[in-house]
Amino acid sequence: NDIPAHGASQLAKALTVNSALTSLDLMHNKIGATGASDIAKALLVNSTLTSLNLCYNEIGSVGASELAKALLVNSTLTSLVLSDASIGADGASALVKARRERWAAQESSDSESS
Repeated sequence: NDIPAHGASQLAKALTVNSALTSLDLMHNKIGATGASDIAKALLVNSTLTSLNLCYNEIGSVGASELAKALLVNSTLTSLVLSDASIGADGASALVKARRERWAAQESSDSESS
């Protein structure tokens, strides 16, 4: 596959209006940090995607941090695969922090509705 950042940006635009796609596998492409950031922006409004695979895309810590921000808002994405995406320690830390914050918010919401 050879989807570059601008291709990922076009996919991100489609994700903002998507109402059917639940899984997207972009493994082994060249979307980089810019493409990952655009996909992250789409995840802020997308409510159908449950699985996203960005393995081997060299999204870097910047792309991972943008995805982390999206995870704080997006409640439908349950699988995000970033193996060999060059996210680094900072990107991994941002993702872990976002996931923990999201879980805490869900637990709080669940306990309030009980």
